[in-house]
Amino acid sequence: MKLQMAGVDFHTAPLAAREGAALTAGQAERLLPHIRQAEGVAGCVLLSTCNRTELYLRGDCDPAAVLRDALCLPGLPVRTREGEAAARHLFAVAAGLESQILGDGQIITQAGNAIALARRQHTADSVLDSLFRRAVTAGKRVKTETVLTAVPASAAWQAVRLARERFDGLQNRRAVVIGNGEMGRLAAALLRDAGCAVTVTLRSYRHGETVVPAGCATHPYDGRYAALEGADLVVSATASPHCTLTARALSALREPPRLLIDLAVPRDIEPEAGNLPGVEVIDLDGLGSTGDASPEERRRAQQILDEEFEKFRQWDAYRAALPEIAALKEEVLGRLRHDHAYEGLCSAGDTEGMARLAVCKTVGLLLGGMKENISPGQLQACLERVRRGSNHGKR
Repeated sequence: MKLQMAGVDFHTAPLAAREGAALTAGQAERLLPHIRQAEGVAGCVLLSTCNRTELYLRGDCDPAAVLRDALCLPGLPVRTREGEAAARHLFAVAAGLESQILGDGQIITQAGNAIALARRQHTADSVLDSLFRRAVTAGKRVKTETVLTAVPASAAWQAVRLARERFDGLQNRRAVVIGNGEMGRLAAALLRDAGCAVTVTLRSYRHGETVVPAGCATHPYDGRYAALEGADLVVSATASPHCTLTARALSALREPPRLLIDLAVPRDIEPEAGNLPGVEVIDLDGLGSTGDASPEERRRAQQILDEEFEKFRQWDAYRAALPEIAALKEEVLGRLRHDHAYEGLCSAGDTEGMARLAVCKTVGLLLGGMKENISPGQLQACLERVRRGSNHGKR
């Protein structure tokens, strides 16, 4: 079975195409069992963020066809990878090297959530589980051991930076944030720290349960247009499948906000709102990309990814060699049965069980102890050398 991936991201498709493939956690939860039951699929994980939707699977099938079928999007512009290329791509994604916002800190959590969901749905096999765990570890190391960006990287930070440029500073500006998820809370906190008076819209409020950044006011989501009166800018970041702000409703305001920033996929703000006089709408593609890291930091990040990938490769090679190792144990046990010393122990209780335990422990210690320190090629060479020695002993 091959490791494969198929996906769409901001490198290969515009936002209009990506938003059709975007998945909420609930949608991914429902899709995973369906994908797992597809012909040729032995395991699968879905990773969906604001800028990418990717399917990682193990099996013998066409991953692009599986993804398109699951999403009911036959024309989706999908890119595929397999084997080492698929694995290395995930490592780069988890490290934020493939993000529109270089070093995006949220992607580590998103990758961790993706494999956690696949575990709960029983769709990830041992290879996918190990791959994602190692990729998340690599991402965390890159985040803590390198300085890819001089500031915390996220779409919310980029949105606030852009707003600061548009208004020549944000001190005493009024901002409304629609959405109180992770991205919305981050945007609200950043706007507050930049000097804005921030209002966060909430669909519901439960005292002691609903978390809103300190210093931010709240307003019912159903009355969100009233909250926009007098506001300078809006940031919308919800998981809603429908628009949170329409051009028609905005046109009815006496003075709609000048800047509307849409951080959602699918988009929250109707693009036609940008046609209103004095109103600018910026979506994720409009945010642009952050500058590249220094060559030294990027080299260090790649070195970390290479180190962690090699650990995964060693684990996978040992896993693939397990049938050979099991056969080797049986071969050693068979030879032991014909040894004169073994015959002399036959009266000492469960000789067969004791011998099997001793053989398994010995071979396991010899080969298992090496798996963290030798390459896949060296492991195969060790097995071949032991096999030749065993055959030589038979003569």
